[in-house]
Amino acid sequence: MSYKITSKCISCKLCISACPVNAIKIVDGRHWIDPNLCTNCVGTAYTVPQCVAGCPTCNGCVKETSDYWECWFATYNQLLAKLTKKQDYWENWFDYYSQQFSRQLEKNVSC
Repeated sequence: MSYKITSKCISCKLCISACPVNAIKIVDGRHWIDPNLCTNCVGTAYTVPQCVAGCPTCNGCVKETSDYWECWFATYNQLLAKLTKKQDYWENWFDYYSQQFSRQLEKNVSC
């Protein structure tokens, strides 16, 4: 399983010089990792992939999954984690919209 460069890439080009197998290329102005060349830095002197280690954005270079559903669930779990990071997000949402609904209902009843 190789790595891929995401839309979070800021084009700093640090990954190009960090890759020990020269798997990172620039195609049409975008960074791209050749999956045929990427070895995940296995068999090199490094214990972690150097594109990930050198990326200043932390999410600019991520593991690419070959299974559609595995990729879908990974994306889903990332988005869900962003939503549930805030304490009581859903309770606040419910309270706010319940109040809006009850105000609207009061307006309709008083007319």
